[in-house]
Amino acid sequence: MFRLSFISTFALFALAVHAQQTASRPGAASSKQTYCNPMDISYRYNFEQLNERISYRSGADPVIVNHKNEYYLFVTIQGGWWHSKDMSNWNYVVPDKWPMEDMCAPAAMSVRDTLYLFQSTFEQRPIFISTEPEKGKLLFYNRWLPRLPKDIGPWDPALFHDDDTDKWYMYWGSSNVYPIFGAELDKSRNLTYAGNNPAEAYKAMFWLDPYNHGWERFGPNHSDPFKPFTEGAWMTKYNGKYYLQYGAPGTEYNVYGNGTYVGKTPLGPWEYAPYNPIAYKPGGYATGCGHGNTFQDIYGNYWNTGTSWIGVNWGMERRIVMNPAGFDKDDQMYVITRFGDFPHHLPTQKGTGYNELFTGWMLLNYKKPIVASSTLAVAPTDTVTADRVADENPRTFWVAGQNRPGETLTTDLGAEYDIRAVQVNYFDYKLDIFNSDSTVYTQFKILTSMDGKKFEVVADLTKEPKKDHACAYVEIPVRDNGKPVRARYVRYEHVYTAGKHLSINGFRVFGNGLGKVTAPTTMTAKRQKDQRNADLTWKKVPGATGYNIRWGIAPDKLYQTYQFWSDHTDKFELRALNVGVPYYFAIETFNENGVSSLSNVVKAQ
Repeated sequence: MFRLSFISTFALFALAVHAQQTASRPGAASSKQTYCNPMDISYRYNFEQLNERISYRSGADPVIVNHKNEYYLFVTIQGGWWHSKDMSNWNYVVPDKWPMEDMCAPAAMSVRDTLYLFQSTFEQRPIFISTEPEKGKLLFYNRWLPRLPKDIGPWDPALFHDDDTDKWYMYWGSSNVYPIFGAELDKSRNLTYAGNNPAEAYKAMFWLDPYNHGWERFGPNHSDPFKPFTEGAWMTKYNGKYYLQYGAPGTEYNVYGNGTYVGKTPLGPWEYAPYNPIAYKPGGYATGCGHGNTFQDIYGNYWNTGTSWIGVNWGMERRIVMNPAGFDKDDQMYVITRFGDFPHHLPTQKGTGYNELFTGWMLLNYKKPIVASSTLAVAPTDTVTADRVADENPRTFWVAGQNRPGETLTTDLGAEYDIRAVQVNYFDYKLDIFNSDSTVYTQFKILTSMDGKKFEVVADLTKEPKKDHACAYVEIPVRDNGKPVRARYVRYEHVYTAGKHLSINGFRVFGNGLGKVTAPTTMTAKRQKDQRNADLTWKKVPGATGYNIRWGIAPDKLYQTYQFWSDHTDKFELRALNVGVPYYFAIETFNENGVSSLSNVVKAQ
């Protein structure tokens, strides 16, 4: 029976470091040693929809660049970027100059002491550079990248410098008509397209092929016949091979993921990776992880960023995720999305194996009782009650009666648990904030109790600098004796958010129970006549909170995960497979106490 280690030696080392560094008083955000998707950054209020009077935070199409051993995050239409020294605390940077309009799906690249930045465009636009991006300093590297033919772009661009040859390239594409394109850039002419005629300097890299690649089909769970979109190119070079990545099939669906083609040269020819998609997260709270980039942290670990969908206020309302990534012994690229929206350790050294950053802190309050201090009176057709914050659906939400200090949400976990972290995801309900400014920030307290009567404060965001936390993630410090806070009740106490309404779409409590992990179970997998599909069934286990279906192209390469909750189905039609590729499946159960062993691996027949 194939089984991956639940907590590796490195994870135990990181856990020990975390316990030592978080033994502090409530509110010490700087000691955070874990993270949780969606990323906790100060998403800017989106001004795209001003004419429709729609106001919402959003972020999409991320690029994280490791520049001089510090991190810079660039996101669509944010008026600036974020800077971090630890991948945990991200500080917003306002540039001293900006292009003719805000940047959509920007390309960013670090080469030696210089950071390069370029925006999506169908017109002539400049490439910017900076040697002091932490200060917002931007300079023009060139004034105009020559215009390409109509509708070609470069939209959703990616810049790539081949360190081995000192050659420069650009890749781009965002369309359900055109392919991903690529072109060499001429360094001697300020990174313009190589050759005398820009219209002939680029060439097609590849098109989508949904008739053979099931995961490239459009719609929720690939169920829509509409022609899919490809976008978000990115290049990674590993072990002499070139991995040209792309997003598909559409940002507004749970199956938005990243795939890759592999070549021996930067411009192909390309071979489709049979293990695609490399990044895929169709189940859970933060679904979708397409259109991002791949980067290495200061220890050399790989990461893959992506875009997660909300889509209530507007179809393009989104958040950012980052997931550990890597290459296995066969140079197969993978992105780890197993428990991808549960807390993970931030690395303190070079990793040694698959999935070692998962903390093992489980979700403790899935659909458990939640009591709110007040609820807004709305039309009978709308539901904004407190139970919506515990259903693991970012498109359902609670709205308080008033946006005032002292409003609370209290969850009864039903038993005593060790409380390790809390995530509070805010929702923008009928707001009129069209630009983020000094009045846009979030503050709250987290309290715990054994009996539901006497509460103590275990985290206090009023003690940190004012910052907007649309997806606030708070570690709960351990006690002075080194033990976690133990409680049955966990309370969110409101202090401040900007705007007319206080609304939350996710109040998520993480930690560990004192009981037993649920028993393992079994599953079957049957390939359909249409090889892009497989029918999966499994046996439900008493006491399970949920199930992870794991699959891949070999028994020891089960890199893909689809998470299901226990009150949902026990059968599913998976429509994400590649024609002509063998697949293997297994299942694990989980509850508040941890994760079961993996079942026997079965081959889809």
